[in-house]
Amino acid sequence: MKRILPITILFIFLCQLAQSQYLHREGKYIVDGEGQLFQIRSMGLGGWMLQEGYMLGTGGFAGTQHEIRALMEAAMGQERTDEFYDAWLANHCTKTDIDSLAAWGFNAVRPALHYNLFTLPIEEEPVPGQDTWLDEGFQMVDELLEWCRAHEMYVILDLHAAPGGQGKNADISDYDASKPSLWESEENKRKTVALWRKLAERYANEKYIGGYDLINETNWSFTGTHPNGCDSSNEPLRELMVRITEAIREVDQNHLVFIEGNCWANNMTGMFPPWDDNLAYSFHKYWNGTDKNTISEFLGWREQYNVPIWMGESGENANQWFYETISMLESQQVGWSWWPMKKIGSVVGPLTAVRTPEYAQLLDTWRNGGTPDPDFCYQTLMQITENLMIENCTYQPDVIDAMFRQQTDDTGKPYKKHEIPGVIAAPDFDLGRHGATYFDKDFINSTGNAGGAAWNQGHSYRNDGVDIEPCSDESPLGNGYNVGWMESGEWMEYTVEVKETAAYRVTVRVAGTAGTGKFHLAVNGKNVTGTVAAKATTGNQNWTDVTVAQVILEKGRQTIRLVVEQGGFNLNYMQFSDPEPTGSVPGKATNGYASPTGSAIYLAANKSFDQSVTPEAQDFRLKVNGFLEGIDELTYDTDDPGKLVLGLKKN
Repeated sequence: MKRILPITILFIFLCQLAQSQYLHREGKYIVDGEGQLFQIRSMGLGGWMLQEGYMLGTGGFAGTQHEIRALMEAAMGQERTDEFYDAWLANHCTKTDIDSLAAWGFNAVRPALHYNLFTLPIEEEPVPGQDTWLDEGFQMVDELLEWCRAHEMYVILDLHAAPGGQGKNADISDYDASKPSLWESEENKRKTVALWRKLAERYANEKYIGGYDLINETNWSFTGTHPNGCDSSNEPLRELMVRITEAIREVDQNHLVFIEGNCWANNMTGMFPPWDDNLAYSFHKYWNGTDKNTISEFLGWREQYNVPIWMGESGENANQWFYETISMLESQQVGWSWWPMKKIGSVVGPLTAVRTPEYAQLLDTWRNGGTPDPDFCYQTLMQITENLMIENCTYQPDVIDAMFRQQTDDTGKPYKKHEIPGVIAAPDFDLGRHGATYFDKDFINSTGNAGGAAWNQGHSYRNDGVDIEPCSDESPLGNGYNVGWMESGEWMEYTVEVKETAAYRVTVRVAGTAGTGKFHLAVNGKNVTGTVAAKATTGNQNWTDVTVAQVILEKGRQTIRLVVEQGGFNLNYMQFSDPEPTGSVPGKATNGYASPTGSAIYLAANKSFDQSVTPEAQDFRLKVNGFLEGIDELTYDTDDPGKLVLGLKKN
């Protein structure tokens, strides 16, 4: 016994030494091989190895992958359908995608695995109770790992679709209610355990495997009345998680195991205390508030059980929500993973696959119960697989800006290069936080459900709160989109480079039937146009010009803000043209406003005042609510030579 004890201690020490080379648990935090706190910043690769109907636009009639595939096979046959899926898997995630994620700031990816890329369904096994292993899924993970390793990025394996499916929300796991679920079949459970053991055996010594996310978003009622298990006790879930963990530890002592609860990951009843020394708990966060209180329960468990927590999936919201949520999570040393990298015809992720008119037609045919022409179906779907390649996707810089730059920088950044003379498309306002580069009445969804609030009424072009829609204006000067649904008090800012100091003709392209819209332009905070009325047109896409002459702009970088004084119109673009010398422009007051304390009135003019002339109070009369007010003194504003300060007499 005296000889065995040191050997046992040495074995434990060697295991701990090996584990320290990987992401691992150290107390209540996840640390890297150097023992430093590792802030996971991950992107979920949802839609690649597992299709969910809402990402493809089929959610209303074919939510699950097996339903989507059945439609395709009925329309164009199995051979062409296989060809489509081969192209989908090849193009959806490539080395260039991973290179881009690394360049944007992500240090991990979370691929959503469908078990059927790795093994056969139990119904198709030639020998019941045995496992047929498929090369395709393992080779895809191998290749993904190679791409990530080059950037020292981690791959967190996420079993998104377990054998049989793990939830009544069928789209998430490709659950087929006509077959036994994961929870209704001991054989599906056994296959799930075997799959994880196979994965762990293959990747046991891979440093850049970040961990194993055992079962994604179980939503099953084991007990209770909620159909998705939100009030359920979770003994079967815990039991299976323990079985999987034990199978992993038979072949892999190195990697983190991530545990999700029931009710889309967040019902942790019965999931504590932890049963493994290298384990972390994962919660998901959608459509709720962005303050610390929204995760207080998980923070409490972190403290109580001295175990790490990870926000393993979030997204599907406005850029401002992204900024606020990530900021809050990182302030609490909680890592995160966003969802998803790509969808078809959507602006909520960093990459958008173009939704073609033909694809929209195909979806309409299926939605209405029709069967499309086989050749049309094939050609349309193969074009979508081409559109999935990152080189053909639309990059959404506003999403990435909110997730990374805005975390430490509260200033604006040009969305596009704007020069004057020139045209500024209304949707091309600066990148930045809400309240810094734009202000919109509806800019976030924190209602608790997916459709609870539309932060962008048009859901086009950008993912900020400003409401943007496709534009049908015949004028070639716009960018194909316009700002709509504008309300009083909303505004957008544009950083511009003015080529020369001059008085410019400003043409603003507007549409709307109300005829009550009003706006003004402010440069570096100063109203330079006065109130401008938006003309009424015969429709919200029937456009006309509103012109403001002799607007003086100084040479250099300036910030122009368009302020909606009264809503009821759409905006396409602003054109700045016909520069003329400022000396030929008569001076005039553009607007006046009270100081915050009400002790003074600021009078702004379109030109700088001659400060060699001393203004006299008796030259001005100020009437407030029909009564004359006394002016104590007149001075020039120290920051703006085109502004007078009228100091009011104290009563």
